[in-house]
Amino acid sequence: MVVHIVMFRFKEENKEVNIQKVRALLEALPEKISTLKSMEVGVDAVHSERSMDLVLTSTFEDWDGLEAYRVHPAHMEVVALIKEVTIESRVVDYER
Repeated sequence: MVVHIVMFRFKEENKEVNIQKVRALLEALPEKISTLKSMEVGVDAVHSERSMDLVLTSTFEDWDGLEAYRVHPAHMEVVALIKEVTIESRVVDYER
């Protein structure tokens, strides 16, 4: 099993609207991408100095599944929006 975790910090302009839009688009991906085994999207509730705004945790059977997700057209559409509305992202990929 491969776990893919990504955290995002959003631009201040239209921040809350963009967070919810990205969240909805991400949550729609499991029905569109067969290699995506599970996905959880969380929005930060604490808003501390160290907080990121949104976290995505997804799982795949293997590294090939993650790669298929990474290049899938539905995912690429969400990535395009994310690049427009965020200022920072961090990722961790690991096997369990």
